[in-house]
Amino acid sequence: MSDIPYPVKTRELHNHHFDSTIWNDFRFRDDDIVIATYAKSGTTWMQQIVAQLLFNGAEDMEVAEMSPWLDLRVPPKEIKLPVVEAQTHRRFIKTHLPVDALVFSERAKYIYIGRDGRDVVWSFYNHHANANAAWYEALNDTPGRVGPPIEPPPDSVVQYFDDWLEGDGYPFWSLWENVRTWWAVRDLPNVLLVHFAKLKADMPGEIRRIAEFIGTPIDESNWEKILLHCSFDYMKANATKSVPLGGAFWDGGAQVFINKGINGRWRDMLSAADVARYEARAKAELGEDCARWLATGDIG
Repeated sequence: MSDIPYPVKTRELHNHHFDSTIWNDFRFRDDDIVIATYAKSGTTWMQQIVAQLLFNGAEDMEVAEMSPWLDLRVPPKEIKLPVVEAQTHRRFIKTHLPVDALVFSERAKYIYIGRDGRDVVWSFYNHHANANAAWYEALNDTPGRVGPPIEPPPDSVVQYFDDWLEGDGYPFWSLWENVRTWWAVRDLPNVLLVHFAKLKADMPGEIRRIAEFIGTPIDESNWEKILLHCSFDYMKANATKSVPLGGAFWDGGAQVFINKGINGRWRDMLSAADVARYEARAKAELGEDCARWLATGDIG
């Protein structure tokens, strides 16, 4: 057993997306799985992987409905919590909160996915730039929003990156505090760190590691089917099953939400000074070991 103490909730986070108070009323089951990321780091991919492991390669699962984003404030917790409580399958829930803003269970399993912050921003820009009026209305006009509304992004993704870096995650939330808190608990027995780049490089090996962590034996007769259903091409073709509301919040639909699934698009667009500024900030915020892991997936 790890000698790291289990984390406790110390604060609430509210903005146009978050209502962290829902965790205060959530009733854990001992076999719950919590999929955590900063965002745009492979969350939907991990939800698909866990669903495939739990349901043995099944087709046509409504993964977005089966695996809700618990701390998203839309719909409100009075509606969301009864729906989650009524689920009879092994639950796998999504969060984008740092550890200290959610209630932590010693028995649930937590999978945290990391991704280089520059790749996160490029993915976020696609997500934000293609959002339609219904997305803004839901986030800005639904009662209960705390803080300023979210506005349309600038035309330039490089400007978007600069605003995000200088504004500590603006217009969303801080990458650094999110990663720091999960990195700090990485040695707990019920926490598994997964990295987007490692998942892309060896998806079969990483899926087997995830299966072992959540205690779900793999049915080898369905292994190829599981791999197929977790592939980018399959998820892109069947995006309405895994994207919230079938992609109704984005111009171009669910296929826009599951965009390219590649890293490094920033390399030809950021200057050497921009890259150096990001890397220096990452080391200052995270420390050298954690910054290396976030950039590459390598630990130690």
